[in-house]
Amino acid sequence: MRVVTDLPHRVREIENAWVPLPGTDQRMAARIFLPEGASADHPVPAILEYLPYRKRDFTSLRDTPMHRYFAGHGYASVRIDMRGSGDADGLMTDEYLAQELEDGKAAIAWLAEQPWCTGKVGMIGNSWGGFNGLQVAALRPPALKAVITSCSTDDRYADDMHWMGGTLLTDTLDWGASFWTWIARPPDPLIVGDRWRELWMARLENLNFMVEDWLRHQRRDAFWKHGSVNEDYSAIECPVFAVGGWLDGYSNAVPRLLANLSVPRLGLIGPWAHAYPHLGTPGPQFDFLPEAVRFWDQWLKGEDTGIMREPMLRAWMQEDVPPQPFYETCAGRWVAEPEWPSPRIETRRWGLGDGILNPGRIRGFYPMQREWRSPQLTGLNGGEWCPFGTGGRGPEFPGDQREDDARSMTFDSAPLAERIEILGAPVVEVELAVDRPTAFVAVRLCDVAPDGTSVRASYGVLNLGHRSSHEDIEPMEPDVRAPVRVQLNDTAWAFEAGHRLRVAISTTYWPMVWPAPEDVTLTVFERSSLFLPVRPERPGDEDLELDAEPESGPPADFTIVEPARLDRTVTTDPATGETVITNFSGAGRTRLNWIGMEISGTHRDSVGIREGDPLSCWAESHRTSEQRREGWHIRLEGNVRLTCTKDRFLLTGSLQAFENETLVFETTREATIPRDGV
Repeated sequence: MRVVTDLPHRVREIENAWVPLPGTDQRMAARIFLPEGASADHPVPAILEYLPYRKRDFTSLRDTPMHRYFAGHGYASVRIDMRGSGDADGLMTDEYLAQELEDGKAAIAWLAEQPWCTGKVGMIGNSWGGFNGLQVAALRPPALKAVITSCSTDDRYADDMHWMGGTLLTDTLDWGASFWTWIARPPDPLIVGDRWRELWMARLENLNFMVEDWLRHQRRDAFWKHGSVNEDYSAIECPVFAVGGWLDGYSNAVPRLLANLSVPRLGLIGPWAHAYPHLGTPGPQFDFLPEAVRFWDQWLKGEDTGIMREPMLRAWMQEDVPPQPFYETCAGRWVAEPEWPSPRIETRRWGLGDGILNPGRIRGFYPMQREWRSPQLTGLNGGEWCPFGTGGRGPEFPGDQREDDARSMTFDSAPLAERIEILGAPVVEVELAVDRPTAFVAVRLCDVAPDGTSVRASYGVLNLGHRSSHEDIEPMEPDVRAPVRVQLNDTAWAFEAGHRLRVAISTTYWPMVWPAPEDVTLTVFERSSLFLPVRPERPGDEDLELDAEPESGPPADFTIVEPARLDRTVTTDPATGETVITNFSGAGRTRLNWIGMEISGTHRDSVGIREGDPLSCWAESHRTSEQRREGWHIRLEGNVRLTCTKDRFLLTGSLQAFENETLVFETTREATIPRDGV
């Protein structure tokens, strides 16, 4: 990372400004970075990052360099604490509610009216801020002229960390514990004054146990359709730059947005996990901030920067990916497509035979009837649904797949005679039967090297009751054949000559996916195929100049007091047969020197299961969060735990709040939630 201190404009910072919420006496809180000289005589466009993650402490180390960079290039760059978070007034009860989006519109209108603003506003965000950038754009606030969305989704049901293919992701517990704890943090007394404790108590006393809501909505109903811009892509009328990483849980949204939006649009997908492209791991990172400025200059300043003459999609073509759960860099090269979907992509079909993959085989040519029952530990090497690239907290990335392959029904090709590159979403169509009405399949596409190592190139999971719809489910009729289509995650992947393709199908994928209520026996029949999106070489790829060292603005003033700590344990009790995985992440302790505050926190996520007993599955997530300065110490401890019966999910939660080591608030929650075909 190259820190740029000689920016075109000197930067003036406003540590806090109040943004009124129309029709109320409440306010959001903004941190504003202005180019020196911005005024009514010399107004500039504004860029908004709108989050609940606390503008001046917990995400300030990430936020500050980016906003200083944008301000140094002639923008009012603004980071807002939304209602009920950070230093803002009010309450927050869940993600992406209509209130949040209306408040976002109000923030944009307020920015456009400031004397130092030209009236043109852009939105940028990673993860939550990427979500609400799209969602607010769909409301068409007049001043919003462009959006950069990173690691986000257009579909809150099918592509978020709660449900995948109609199956329950255990990440919903991790995130539930985090959100439950983080939203309970108090505002800073140095900003809000003596009101801080009153505001804090109101937050604590009105806490919503949001993970319960997520678990009660097990189909794609109105709860999830709200905020899913794929309900009406045409609602977005401003240009969009969508970015993501192949290891991130949200990368599928980038090609979908390119395919379905009708506005000027660009897509960028690198090899990294859940982060902005200039901060992503594994590398190579992308020099994102100058590219963002090109986009802003085009749409907020009206300059022809040439960015819209770039190919619509630029992506990292992965090759020789290490079969290990963490790596610093990924081999490959940048490739591009002028339009998406690309008419250059050729769909090639491979038939699933009796343990083999046959290129171009006609359906039904070879009779096949293969049965399989997966052990509960299938998926142990699958990594995390949404890695952050922290290294050591994991394994985060999918490691060597051979153990999971051995627990799955597999189909292997012969060694490839030539290199094959794919770009897009592989699809597996399977004619199958299961012996239980509630079941799912996990399908993996693996790259098998000559030495036998197996790397996951893509995967998908599907609750078979959702095979036709995520809204109107159809339980499987036991032992009756049914055609099933499983779309795997989009990817860019180079299979080298001499390697084999492998399709692996299992009926479990733990710990990423909560198991079906009963062990399932799967039968696969001959009318089954793999469809690969094969990309021919494109002249001009070699001219893509995307390898510059990433730039960053000047960092915040901070001191590491205690370093971060990462740990993972996997144990199996020989007496009970229970396997327990525990991931611990300690953020260490960081002093934010400019506000005299120290921040710290821990994450501990544990999951357990006994072989042969899917109802023994449990998951528990514990979080701590601390803020302290002289005479003021706040500590929060949150916990969420999920168990199950055949027909119910059993959910519990607790939260404790301490002020100067005195317990000042405590709550516990319990919920019994019927399983709806899950």
